[in-house]
Amino acid sequence: MTSDPSPVTPPPTADSGAVPVMGLDLREGRPAPKRQVYSWALWDWATQPFNTVILTFIYTALFLTTDAFLPAGLQSLPDGDPAKTAGLADLASGLGWGGTIAGLAILAVAPVLGQRADAAGRQKLWLGIGTGALIACMLGLWFVEPTPALFWLGVALISAATVFGEIAAVNSNAMLIGIATPKTIGRISGLGWGFGYLGGIVALVLVVVFYSADWFGLSEEGGLPFRIIAVGCALWALVFSIPIFLAVPEPSRGRPERRVGFFASYRLLVRDVAGLFRNPETRHTGWFLLASAVFRDGLGGVFAFGAVIAAQVFGFEFLDLVIFGIAANLIAGVSTIVAGRWDDRFGAKTVIVFALSAMVVAGLAVFFLVDLGTIVFWIGGLILCAFVGPAQAASRSFLARVTPAGREGEIFGLYATTGRAASWMASAMWSILIVAGGATSFGILGIILVLLAGLLLLLPVKPVR
Repeated sequence: MTSDPSPVTPPPTADSGAVPVMGLDLREGRPAPKRQVYSWALWDWATQPFNTVILTFIYTALFLTTDAFLPAGLQSLPDGDPAKTAGLADLASGLGWGGTIAGLAILAVAPVLGQRADAAGRQKLWLGIGTGALIACMLGLWFVEPTPALFWLGVALISAATVFGEIAAVNSNAMLIGIATPKTIGRISGLGWGFGYLGGIVALVLVVVFYSADWFGLSEEGGLPFRIIAVGCALWALVFSIPIFLAVPEPSRGRPERRVGFFASYRLLVRDVAGLFRNPETRHTGWFLLASAVFRDGLGGVFAFGAVIAAQVFGFEFLDLVIFGIAANLIAGVSTIVAGRWDDRFGAKTVIVFALSAMVVAGLAVFFLVDLGTIVFWIGGLILCAFVGPAQAASRSFLARVTPAGREGEIFGLYATTGRAASWMASAMWSILIVAGGATSFGILGIILVLLAGLLLLLPVKPVR
């Protein structure tokens, strides 16, 4: 299959805040070959096991924050002992502090690195740097043996991997504009998110099989199975990320007139953000960044606290949680791919509004019908998960539709930054509502309130020009 012609150079502009040409418009009538589309989508498949296997379900939950990393004196204490419980809480909070530092780093560097990649036309280079560093951090987890002295090495590697993964994602999102047109952006964005969910599920199933088979006879000494899992995720990412570098072009040749020094990039960034709101052509881009930051945090809260709700409110056991997690991600992946076509037909904003509205209704149903038992969570929880992916994918395609040409990396860097700036909302509302209501089930209302706030902020935003 032939590769796409050379990327289009966007027209130069004197004012960085006034770029009337949208990046997707430059490709109108020139659809990318399917080889490029699937190669781009495979990057999500390649990197998702880091989030699913290492961050969420397996490595941190079953290894890094367990008593394996406590001092011998605390390890020997029975479960439930106050000292041992406090020690485990310290491990969990240490992991949280690492995530906080990672979030601040992303907040500081993501938009500037994206901006500089735009100016040089080197999104693929920075995608390679971010992806390579993410893989190196996962490989580094091999050296994290279960001793207290190495706990912080594990936290540092996971936190660094989070930063590098976000930097890579900024440039992967920017490259979406180089292979999509206004008529195909929805389905391509949905395909990427769907591939990510499905890739994470395949990796998780493989790990669960590995775990259920008693590690196929491997010794558990030194945390060997978990260290092998980390290396396996790294090799998975290495293999499946290769196609994007071979087949997908840069979205543009760059904008030499915007090349400045590193610290001067921050001044240019402030001017550009102000320009987004001053210019009528791009004002809706700025407002969408704010609205999406809120509802995306609510979407994240659905997965972040879903397992806690299932276990504490509905009494799910380990096997129940694993089965639900696989079903939830599978449904989210399939629904995201399907919803991509609705995005192209009805518009990204319509998909997001419908998805958020359905999630608010489903979440309220789970809360008010909690006394009916597990069937409520199976139905309501899976409905919630079915709409998370479409809302995420449509959010990315919406932003791609309103991104000015030559500023792809910068805008998606701001997308990552605003998301991090609002990442406290769902967890805060979760905690506040639980304290106010006196039961974990009230945390459901906290997540729903964040989703509703994001929905209301989105309603006034214009979809496209």
